[in-house]
Amino acid sequence: SMLASYVLNATATRHDMDSLARMYLQRETVPFEKIAGKGAKQLTFDQVDLEKASHYAAEDADITLQLHLALQKQLQAIDSLNTVYREIEIALMPVLARIERKGALVDANLLGQHSLELGEKLTELERQAYAIAGEPFNLASPKQLGEVLYEKLGLPVLGKTSKGQPSTAEAVLSQLAEQGHELPVLLMEFRSLSKLKSTYTDRLPEQINPLTGRIHTSYHQAVTATGRLSSSDPNLQNIPIRTAEGRRIRQAFIASPEYCLVAADYSQIELRIMAHLAQDPGLLEAFRQDRDVHKATAAEVFGVALDEVTSEQRRNAKAINFGLIYGMSAHGLAKQIGSNRTEAQHYIDRYFERYPGVLTYMENTRAQAAEQGYVETLFGRRLYVPQIKAKNPMMRRAAERTAINAPMQGTAADIIKRAMISVDHWLEGNDLRAHVVMQVHDELVLEVHQDDVAAVQEGLLALMSQAADLDVPLLVEAGVGSNWDEA
Repeated sequence: SMLASYVLNATATRHDMDSLARMYLQRETVPFEKIAGKGAKQLTFDQVDLEKASHYAAEDADITLQLHLALQKQLQAIDSLNTVYREIEIALMPVLARIERKGALVDANLLGQHSLELGEKLTELERQAYAIAGEPFNLASPKQLGEVLYEKLGLPVLGKTSKGQPSTAEAVLSQLAEQGHELPVLLMEFRSLSKLKSTYTDRLPEQINPLTGRIHTSYHQAVTATGRLSSSDPNLQNIPIRTAEGRRIRQAFIASPEYCLVAADYSQIELRIMAHLAQDPGLLEAFRQDRDVHKATAAEVFGVALDEVTSEQRRNAKAINFGLIYGMSAHGLAKQIGSNRTEAQHYIDRYFERYPGVLTYMENTRAQAAEQGYVETLFGRRLYVPQIKAKNPMMRRAAERTAINAPMQGTAADIIKRAMISVDHWLEGNDLRAHVVMQVHDELVLEVHQDDVAAVQEGLLALMSQAADLDVPLLVEAGVGSNWDEA
């Protein structure tokens, strides 16, 4: 019933039983606190009076069946959603159960060492911050930080809190850092390392199961608006990949003796989906010819030959390619590539001149979302955009950006889920010593016996690239290593 509700409308409500009973059955259910109490005095379920406990448990079973019947009726009225529900979400449940049960092996000693080093770095950053401020202060206290930044150092106030105080939020510090102010640069690094330490290097060793010696994350199928999986305890989706510190955390995810990790990842999947959905001849050609698509875009936008594209032009073209997927404005692009708004607008205009199919796709998607209130993935998953007709122009523009991006993100989510299902069937049906141990964004990580690596890698690449039938190749890259970072 949770998954049925999620497929019908991912964002209308939370998908727990009480919320669904309220929404679909107009029923208020008995909350757990009512029978067990709350706070320190809360009873465990085995201490609850039997009469009360049986009513509570029977209501759960009754409501679940009522929800199932009500939701199935709605699903069966829409073939595409019923297919997403049965062939993707329900089929994925046992696959996720196996991945969670297997768990991932983690080197606690390596994390402990990393934690110590992060602690030393944080102490050094604190010392440098005190030197700039001319006095010690608590870097984690917004009040003290505000006094140092704005009263003592006289930095410009770029934002305020709801109470009218100068803000020390991430976005404000980031702007101050961009302006070249020394303390905000330090503070950004301090916050980033501090989060890595508390969330991962300190916390992961505590999450190792004493019986299996592994970490067993929980994957959630009914949380994100786009159909992507999320995970918790630990959240594997948030380990940074672009920083050396983040990569060191990945190095602590290891393989058992005689095993390796194989990591397979979709290359530029959202851009490829964009090419397929927009049916733009230029983009389709670039992917079919296996050209470097950022380089091809740079050549078109900056009007230079392909072999004359500089690395800076390629970097800017990459920002344009990904920025437009997320509905980035000329102002946002200018900020990202370090140019002015007029120049950025010129690049966007040139892009749409060269790839007119993309502009047509965006305009059609906006119109479709406004007309029916939702957009769809390639497989028929619906993604609702309730603010698409909002009177407030900022809210409406945000909804339009969501509408343009959601079919790409949602299709990418459906593709990796379909790939997981077929890889799981294949592994179950073959005599290979291999298990999927993690799914992160567009990547699958398997633990594979070293004698089976070649066979698994070959099968994995084939199955993942066949998970959708696009008008451009679905490119998958795989690596092998003794740890996740190496793989």
